Amino acid sequence: MSGNMLPEVTQLNQASSLVRIPPADGVPLSARVRRVIDTAPMRRLASISQLGMVSLVYPGATHSRLEHSLGVYLNSLRLLARFAEDRSACAMLTSEMAEAFVLAALLHDVGHWPFCHPIEDMRLRGLHEHESRVADWIENSELADCIDQDWSCGVGDVIDLLEPKKASKDVTPTKAVRFLRSCLSGPIDIDKIDYLQRDSLHAGVPYGRNFDVGRLISSMCVHPLQQTLAIGDKGRTAAEMMVFARYVMFSEVYWHHTVRSATAMLQRAVFSIHHRQSRSLELESTFKLSDADWIAQLQSLVSNSVGDSQTNTAELVDGLFGKTRRLYKRVAEFHSMSGDSGQSREGIMEQSVHRKIARRPYWWLVKCSEKLADRLTDLTGQTIQSTEILVDAPPAKLEVDINIDVISQANLGVASAETLADVSPVARALAFQQFDNQVKRVRVFVHPQIRSSVNQTIPTADAWTSLLLDAIAETDKELI
Repeated sequence: MSGNMLPEVTQLNQASSLVRIPPADGVPLSARVRRVIDTAPMRRLASISQLGMVSLVYPGATHSRLEHSLGVYLNSLRLLARFAEDRSACAMLTSEMAEAFVLAALLHDVGHWPFCHPIEDMRLRGLHEHESRVADWIENSELADCIDQDWSCGVGDVIDLLEPKKASKDVTPTKAVRFLRSCLSGPIDIDKIDYLQRDSLHAGVPYGRNFDVGRLISSMCVHPLQQTLAIGDKGRTAAEMMVFARYVMFSEVYWHHTVRSATAMLQRAVFSIHHRQSRSLELESTFKLSDADWIAQLQSLVSNSVGDSQTNTAELVDGLFGKTRRLYKRVAEFHSMSGDSGQSREGIMEQSVHRKIARRPYWWLVKCSEKLADRLTDLTGQTIQSTEILVDAPPAKLEVDINIDVISQANLGVASAETLADVSPVARALAFQQFDNQVKRVRVFVHPQIRSSVNQTIPTADAWTSLLLDAIAETDKELI
């Protein structure tokens, strides 16, 4: 590959043909890359927020999927430059595969649609993940023509990197495909490197930027046994810092309690509209909309609602997207952090709540919320609607493992390696205690108008624990 370096990689250190993205990064734009960016599917990403509900808490976090895609594309060029003189990489990476990799980095989010992550977490029947829609966006748009006319790789090569599940199970992926897939999606990859830093920058917090990207990329190597992305020993500290940055970003930004309140409200509104008999939300018809058009369609569906449940759904939507922000308030929170042998009974019971609710189907969470609403109606003496109390829990889908392999200098080229957890106490703590359980908590949110009466009736964490355990038991009993 070194003798046939892509023109986009060559442009990395040139001052011309650049587009600027935060934080003052110059992204090389060749004529053929510019033609890809100017297509309708890519321009659409400029009108889709990278972080969705996060901007309700961090006002600066309004950056787009297009900006992020350009950042990942830039990282793909940096990675190819790193491996341009690497013997193991050059032996398997043809210029065609390098081109497919660059395109895959640029197009990796083309299947995204407004607020797709929280809606996909609900696992509504018939709804597939956005990654499975990438092929359709590429094959059935002008993107296919751009690739055929300007690039030596084929459309199938790009899709093969982005949608491994569509590849034939009878065909063993080549070493190059296996390696490049791991660079796009793995414990440490060019996608995570960009979104951690970019999301942190726009949110106005330092947590996602406290790792050395240059050191991390320069230490990357080809795993001698698995032909996947690994890091050399000199990159261990940078990898540790990235792992910790990801943990803190989830804890303080992506799963901030107010962000999760807004997310829970959106999910409940979508669930209610999606399952009602008339004027339901056909999600398939919204996949090609911008954020603004998607929100307008949601508001239109609830604007002329009739009946108490529809009115409550309209209030959820208005609290998120109306003229005045009106978010539900947190009244209870449960985590799964394991304690020592002296842990209190209350702590053990709180963990029990988390264990019994985490990764339940979304429809089950709705049923449990209904049970809570009934109990609180009895306890408070005021009617509490099922949409006025929301249970938020970690979804079934787990985050990608962070345990990348570290190849020591003495073992380069030799069939041996250690995981990052083997050589790092920081990574070990996160690898052996499920990442999702540490940063993703079970929470209960209520309508702001009933928070005071609810808190007076259920004043302690212990009381909430008992109430939740009863609601869980009632929900399960009803479904038997």
